[in-house]
Amino acid sequence: MTAPEQMSAALLDAQRGRVPIAAFTRINPFLDVESAYRAQAMTIEHRRQSGDRVIGAKLGLTSKVKRLALGINEPVYGRLTSSMLLPLGEQLQLSGLISARAEPELAFVLGRSLSGDVTVNDVLNAVDVVLPAIEIADSRFAGPIRLPDSIADNAGAARIAIGSRGRNPSDLVDLSVLGCVFRHPGGLDTAACGAVMGHPAIAICWLVHALARRGEHLEQGEIILSGGLTASVRLRPGDTVIVEFDGLDPLLVSCS
Repeated sequence: MTAPEQMSAALLDAQRGRVPIAAFTRINPFLDVESAYRAQAMTIEHRRQSGDRVIGAKLGLTSKVKRLALGINEPVYGRLTSSMLLPLGEQLQLSGLISARAEPELAFVLGRSLSGDVTVNDVLNAVDVVLPAIEIADSRFAGPIRLPDSIADNAGAARIAIGSRGRNPSDLVDLSVLGCVFRHPGGLDTAACGAVMGHPAIAICWLVHALARRGEHLEQGEIILSGGLTASVRLRPGDTVIVEFDGLDPLLVSCS
């Protein structure tokens, strides 16, 4: 049940039926990261063959608060596809998800490709615009998970909302101190974008290096989510969440 083909098929079935499954590491505690990334790649290829297209990548577990919440010690990445993109102003339909959770993030649109051994300056120079984003994550697992489970599950990628107007990083304050306010039905959370590995561009460097180890890279025009800045919040019908970044327009997502 923990061969990459089996994991991918089980996750696709869970997503289609909206019924979570047991974590793979409960069956195989020694499941390795590379097998999990192969399962993820098979799931993305299935989506592509069904007419979806890859539009970018997302980082997960880049903030200490997220890693502590799951008991996982290193970041992960997943791929974003066109069907995940929530049109601006459109309500999020929770009926198509299992257990949706929202978190605030920065989205980076690349003006040129990134590959190999890149630096923070390389990343910032390659970024065209920075946009506010709200990621809606959805685990296809029931109960606790470990690192390989998160990887196989495409780092929980489900839906993303992205603002319509962005700015070049050079037009904003240092991204490590850029402030974020996340408003949700339970109250509000605040964070500086340095919560993501000290600087969001450091997280993207990690992503580029991780992809290079698997013979992949980031393409011009791709959207990169640098990782959640606060603890995620569970979403229910009627909920509204809003993210506000210094120097960027607010972004709102309402649920039905």
